[in-house]
Amino acid sequence: MNSYNYDEFSTGDYDFDTEVGPSVGDKAPDFELTTATGETKNLLDFSGEFLVLEMGSITCPLFQSRRGIMQPLAQTDGASSAVLYVREAHPGADIQSHKSFDDKMGCAVRLTCEDGETRTVFVDGLEGKAHAAYGSMPNAVFIINKGGCVAYRADWNNPTATRKALQALLAGRAVTSKPYFRPALPTTVFRTLGNAGKGSAADFLKGLPFLFWTNIIKRNLRLLFNRPKSGSKHTTC
Repeated sequence: MNSYNYDEFSTGDYDFDTEVGPSVGDKAPDFELTTATGETKNLLDFSGEFLVLEMGSITCPLFQSRRGIMQPLAQTDGASSAVLYVREAHPGADIQSHKSFDDKMGCAVRLTCEDGETRTVFVDGLEGKAHAAYGSMPNAVFIINKGGCVAYRADWNNPTATRKALQALLAGRAVTSKPYFRPALPTTVFRTLGNAGKGSAADFLKGLPFLFWTNIIKRNLRLLFNRPKSGSKHTTC
């Protein structure tokens, strides 16, 4: 099986210290992908001034906990919003790692039909090429302007910071919000991992001390003392 679609979550599956993928001012990678509704579309073929693109999967507690704030962004004047469906963050006995594209499509359809996701859901290929191009983090977010340039990015989506960044970009202001890492509510964590089935929660809890140190402490301290890059609708790449 492709190692990209791991059967058991491990902190070694991700690079938590290095920014990988397009930064602010870089060209956003474009891909022709299938959506959860069966359409074939280009990722960067959007109608608004900006596209808010979030990485996610149904076994990612962070993604599941952000959807209530992220989905309404699609109704913001001048903004489009979409999800790139990636590998399962915490596979278990009931929602396993993807062995085929049909497996992945099935999970994306479940996200829309059972979980009620209303944004356009692009389904990445089994090999995760689009996900890799955007850095491979499980719940990263990018805001991309009509020129196809990244105007904002966060390795971990903080939906409040993302919303403020979008509002600033639409108003022509510099982005000042910092995407501090915010953990998901425990109720969302255990509901999501419980739905994934046996093994999912155990693997997550095993890595929890490392995740706490790396993201809540180290990452947030770096953000506190560093100024984020700021893009705009006029950013060129």
